[in-house]
This record gives sequence, structure tokens and C-alpha cells, in this order.
Amino acid sequence: MSELITAELVLLDADLGNSTSEVIEKLASLVAEQGRATDAGALAADGKAREAKTATGVPGGIAIPHCRSAAVTEPTLAMARLNPKVDFGAKDGEADLVFFIAAPDGADQAHLKLLSKLARALVKKSFTGSLREAQSEAEIVELVREVVADKPASAPAAAAAPAASEAPAATAGPKKKSIVAVTACPTGIAHTYMAADSLAQTAEEMGVEFAVETQGSSGSTPLDPAVIEAADAVIFAVDVDVRDRGRFAGKPVIQVPVKRGIDEPEKLINDAIAASEDPQARRVPAGAAASTEENKDNESFGAGLKRALLTGVSYMIPFVAGGGLLIALGFLFGGYEITGVADKYLTENTLFNLPDAGFMAYIGAVAFKIGNLSMSFLIPALAGYIAYAYADRPGIAPGFTAGAVAGFMGAGFIGGIVGGLIAGLACRWIGSWNVPRWMRGLMPVVITPLLGSIIASGLMFLFLGGPIAKLTEALNSWLSGMSGTAAAVLGLILGLMMAVDLGGPVNKVAYSFAVAGLGTASLADNPAPMMIMAAVMAAGMVPPLALALATTVASKLFTEAERENGKAAWLLGAAFISEGAIPFAAADPLRVIPASMVGAGVTGSLIMSFDVVSQAPHGGIFVFFAMNNTWPLFLLATLIGTVISAVLVIVLKKYVRKAPVGAAEPAKVAA
Repeated sequence: MSELITAELVLLDADLGNSTSEVIEKLASLVAEQGRATDAGALAADGKAREAKTATGVPGGIAIPHCRSAAVTEPTLAMARLNPKVDFGAKDGEADLVFFIAAPDGADQAHLKLLSKLARALVKKSFTGSLREAQSEAEIVELVREVVADKPASAPAAAAAPAASEAPAATAGPKKKSIVAVTACPTGIAHTYMAADSLAQTAEEMGVEFAVETQGSSGSTPLDPAVIEAADAVIFAVDVDVRDRGRFAGKPVIQVPVKRGIDEPEKLINDAIAASEDPQARRVPAGAAASTEENKDNESFGAGLKRALLTGVSYMIPFVAGGGLLIALGFLFGGYEITGVADKYLTENTLFNLPDAGFMAYIGAVAFKIGNLSMSFLIPALAGYIAYAYADRPGIAPGFTAGAVAGFMGAGFIGGIVGGLIAGLACRWIGSWNVPRWMRGLMPVVITPLLGSIIASGLMFLFLGGPIAKLTEALNSWLSGMSGTAAAVLGLILGLMMAVDLGGPVNKVAYSFAVAGLGTASLADNPAPMMIMAAVMAAGMVPPLALALATTVASKLFTEAERENGKAAWLLGAAFISEGAIPFAAADPLRVIPASMVGAGVTGSLIMSFDVVSQAPHGGIFVFFAMNNTWPLFLLATLIGTVISAVLVIVLKKYVRKAPVGAAEPAKVAA
């Protein structure tokens, strides 16, 4: 196994710029210069994208930017002692010690364990003090090697977190409070382990029995069930789902983003102790869903609603994507008359007894029917996974049932959303009941689904289904009758939404609106939802394509990393992956985002004006066959928006600045 760090990967008292982007770019270049990455630009882009999700600065003047990247050939640490310091988003100020952790996509467990050991050591003042006092690069390397080799000099046992499988030791005198925790971050390299050790050290100082389970990249040893059973409360310091959350059912819970485990360990432990003494404290319901972004206990209703809707749409999309493409293939192979004869072909004919129309017509009928059946799950899947977002697995059956009721009553996707919300909230409430121990096993598999289905579907049948069906009918009539200026304005609004945050919440709202409408679309009777889908897809393609074009035409205005990202953006944009523009927007949001919005808005408006349709919810130019005969207009509208945005980006970068134009200077990524 090669060394993680060498003297050539260390910079002492270095001036690497004034922003996180500049520091990450220069450390990524250092990694590439040592032959440990194939593409410095791609590595820097991955590092900055990770930094944009969650700031990596931690208390004590330390920053740990990190990422997994296909450009990395072997796990690597690059370290810089900065002068001047740079703000990486820590609450206590700027960082002077920066460790850039670069891991390959397929890093082996041995290397990942070494990386996690380093991350854990960075919460120890003795280690960071030694790093600041080191006089040479070789001394830094030796200090790091001692840490990852577990030498006592740099890794005092007293500061180490207890193993997940070890029960807290018994002590004399009054019973100590016992707290268990789970830490996890998206990358699973740094924050996961730093939060674990920060909490463990603080708990030791406070005299609290503590055990932690790190659900990270270097593996996870589950907490002993006896430790969980004995715990007074649980802390979830996580940015991703807690694996097997049901183990903690009934325990008072404090759930926060993983970074707070590093920044505020004492407060979290005090909050957990207070929760253990409060009969009204929030508890982990049997089978309750874990929050991936924020503490559900403290999130507003609006934030919870947004998260639930996006969850429902994300699980619904595969049904729509597969179904839409298969329906389009059915039309391609069997013609548009296949809608009226598919059932007849499939019931009266077989592959060995083909209809008079021939083999291709029969294959078209098969594709059309499979797609049609897949699309029939759209509303139940939407409702089922909205309920899942609120109540985890116990909410799925009531949500699916409420969605089926909404479809039966003609309430459409609005009914599915309402039914899913009612099912999820009802199941979450039922799951919070403090029931006898013998009853807990029945709650998630029998009682919660039963009562949740009765409440949600009952309300849909008795009170809500009829009015929502009338609303849905009115909405469909409005969309079907929309033309001229009204259609163009709607396309403009959707285009602006697709480009304003490039895959963020606003983008997802526009996309969700388009996808949900496909379930009611028909080329003959109601093509408007397909027009909306085409407008959203074309507008979402514009930002990455525009940046790809701009980096080709005016390469001197962009850094080397951006030029490399521009090459990849051609394919990403063509495939309708708006996120291909994120590296550009993260580095220069005030010029890239407005330019992208203008072009995307124009494209959306043109698509609606041209009556372009798309039966497929994704795929970009690669699903041209799903656009009937309107795909040339689809390409024309996309090209016009792309050129507009590219020209605006070039103009803004060239003239809206005071510094001389040489290479675009990345803007500071917001913490």
C-alpha cells in the first residue's frame, strides 16, 4: 500500500489565495503533479462540489476539504499550512491548517481506514499543535504517519471514541447518563469520524457514558443491542439516512447535521440528557424515516413538505421514465394507431401467431402496453413515497392505497399528493404512540399500515376525492386550452425555474410539475402536459450546453479546470443533466446563473410556442423519437437558448469586472 502523504504533498506557510475554491484548486493541482490524479481540473471540481454542499471548516482553525473522484488514482492527503488564513465556514473563524483528502471512487477499506484515522486525529489539540509547530515538510509527514499508524505519541487512547460494539463501562456511585450516537456524512471520510470523536471526547469530559457508531466509508460496526437498550437517549449527527434506524425505536432522539457534532458536541450531549428526562421529548418511532438533510423535529412544515414532495417525485420518476420511453417506442414500432389495437393484439395474438399488421406492430403493442401499465403506477408511487418520506416503510402501503383511490376518483396527481401527505402524517403520528413493548413489533407491519390506510383512503373517498377531481379536471382543461401568449409565458417561467439553481429545489419543483402531468397526457386529446415536459427538458439542457459552448469559443476567459468541465458539459447537457453547469455556477454565480436563466427562459417559451411535445421525462436529445415529429423544433429552441446564454456568459465575464481578463477567477464558495 502506497504512502498517503509525502513531503512533496505538503506546503508550509503558503499563500494559496483568498477563497476556498483557490485553495482546493491549488491542492488538487499538487495532487495531480505528483501523479496521483489524472485530471487536476476534474478533481478540483469534485472537491468544490463537495464543499458547496457542506462547509468543511471545523473549530480550531482547521479545514478538511475532501471528495471521491474518478480522477484520483490512489488515496492521497495534501496538506497546507496557510498564510494568510482562509475562511472554510467554521464558526470560530478562518483556517490555517488544511488537509485535502482525495479518494478514488473505488478506494479500498484499508486506505479509507487510514483516512478516517487522520480525520479523527484533527479534533485533538495536541496533534494540531504539533502540526503548527513543525519546521519542515518531513516533520509534518512523520506526524501524520504516526497518527495513521496508531502510535501512542500522537493518538492518546483517552481521546479515542469507544468501539461501537463495546458497552459503556460500569462505574461506582450514582448511575451516569448513557448516550449513544450515530454519525454519518455523504462522503463518509472526514466529518463522520470527526463528529464521533468530538462527541466521545466531550462525553468523557462531562462524565457521560457514551458509545458511537460511525456509518462511514471505512466500514461500520453496529452498536451492541445491549448498549442501545441501556442508553437514555440517542444522538443522530447525520447528513444521510441512518441505517437500520428501527433499532433505536422508543429512545429520546436529538437529530442534527453531522457538522454540529463537531462544532457543538457539548450542547448536543446536554440536549440529549435533557431529552432523556423529558416525558414529552421526541422519540424514535418504530420504523420512522430518517432525515437526510435536516432535523425533522425542528423543520418547518414547509421544509418537510418540500422534502416529502421531492422524495415522492424521485421514486416516481423511474415509473414515468420507463413507461414514457416504452410508450414512445410503441408508437415508433406500431404507429399512433397502436393505442386502439394493442389490447387486441396481445390477447388474440402471440409471437408465433402474429397479427396481420406484422411483427413490428406486435412488438409495438408489447412496448406500448408495458409502458402504459408502468405509467398507471405514477399516482400510487407518488403518494406512496410521499408517505414514506414522513413515516418510512409503514407509510408506503397507506400511501400507495391513497394514491390508487385518487386515481380511481379522477383526482390525478393533486389527489396523489394530498393522499400521500395524509397517509404519511397519519402514519408518523400513529408511529409516535407510546405503546407497550409487546405491541411494538406489530406497529410497523400491521397497526400503522391498517390505521393509516383507513384514515387516508377514507378521507379521500368521503370528503376530498370529489372536489380534487373537479379541480384536476379544471386544471387539465386550462392547460389543454392554453395557446399563444399564455403558453409562451408559462414556458418562460418554467425555463427560468430550471436554470435558477441547476438541480436545486426550484429546479426540482418545475421538473416535478412537468413529470406529474405526464400521467394525464394524450397526444390526441391533451398534449399540453407533454409540451410542458418538453419545455422543462429543453430549458434544463441550456445551462451546461451554453457553458460548454462558451468555454470552446472563449477559452481564455475560463480556468483550465473550467475548460475541462466544459468538455464534459457537452454530453451532460445533451442528456438533460443540468448539474453539468454547477462547477461554473459555484465559481462565478453572479455571472453564470443570470446568463443561464435568460437562455433557458427563451428556450422554454419557444418550446411552448412551437407546440413541441415529449412523452419521455428525461434523456434530452437521445429520446428524440418520443417527440413525435417535433424534434427538429426542439433542437432549434435548445440551440437558440444555448447561444443566447453562451454569448451572455462571455460578455459578462469580459466586461463586468474590473480586474484584467486573463483567466476567470473563481468566486468564493459560500459556506
